[in-house]
Amino acid sequence: MSDLKNDRFLRALLRQPVDATPVWVMRQAGRYLPEYRARRERAGDFMSLCQNPQGACEVTLQPLERFDLDAAILFSDILTIPDAMGLGLYFDQGEGPKFRKAIESAKDIEDLPIVNTASDLPYVPDAIRLIRRELNGRVPLIGFSGSPWTLATYMIEGGSSKDFAKIKTMAYSNPDLLAVLLEKLTLSVIDYLNAQIAAGAQAVQIFDTWGGVLSTAAFQQFSLKYMAQIVAGLNTEAEGRTVPVILFTKGGGGWLESVVATGCHAIGLDWTQDMGEARARVGDRVALQGNLDPAILRSSVQVVESEVGKILGSYGSGEGHVFNLGHGVTPDIDPRHVAALVDAVHSLSVKYH
Repeated sequence: MSDLKNDRFLRALLRQPVDATPVWVMRQAGRYLPEYRARRERAGDFMSLCQNPQGACEVTLQPLERFDLDAAILFSDILTIPDAMGLGLYFDQGEGPKFRKAIESAKDIEDLPIVNTASDLPYVPDAIRLIRRELNGRVPLIGFSGSPWTLATYMIEGGSSKDFAKIKTMAYSNPDLLAVLLEKLTLSVIDYLNAQIAAGAQAVQIFDTWGGVLSTAAFQQFSLKYMAQIVAGLNTEAEGRTVPVILFTKGGGGWLESVVATGCHAIGLDWTQDMGEARARVGDRVALQGNLDPAILRSSVQVVESEVGKILGSYGSGEGHVFNLGHGVTPDIDPRHVAALVDAVHSLSVKYH
């Protein structure tokens, strides 16, 4: 797309030459920014902000005003799909997401609709169109979704979980029933991401936050299989260029080769994986994204710069690396440390390209 002033991020995802390693950070629009906290307070609550395209646009752009980031990511939540299915998503202060109605029976699953984004989640494509207009080609916009397994986990557990007892019980005692739910979620995610791409998302990421809690066989059966179906079902050509697909399984470093086989363009890594080893394993088949431990941002600017240098050095020379954290920025981080991270990536990476 010729009107994109900075396409470094998209080029890196497609393993094309860049002048420096691109960087964005998961949860870059979030509670660590005072301007975000003020905007969220004005909105009343998190979901009101998500569902207001003007507010979502404003918050998406906030980190770009502060930092020299190479991509914007839609401000939304991975749980919009279960919310649209009628489960009633809400957020307790400091407690994370919860549902008014959890999935408890076969009938609950049977009754769930497959989401039609245009009618059930119109605020998401509306926000994307608005953000693209406001970005005006400055940097690309990332759309996203939760993976079917991760969405199912929240829906069955009723919120966050420490042991995933309910969904794992269903997975092992009634896998066919869980498959019905995962199929519905897969069709919903395909529709959702295609609607985001049609509205103007220039890359998409699937967050498989809880894939890493599974055994290897269970990961293949309950998570990877459905992510592969999603990748196959996406319209990855828009506006005359490829829309790259990034898969991020937290705790999934042991399964890189299987993830490559989905046909995705890039794999997100958490901080437990060595970047150089990961590159050796995937070769030139996909790009890699990551993978600084977000906790390092609590350290000094000097330590942040040093750790950025280590990851860049571990990846080494050549294309196909997008710098990111291994998970989202936490609310306690000093924004100046995020600025130091972004600047260090750009300045220290030039020699590798």
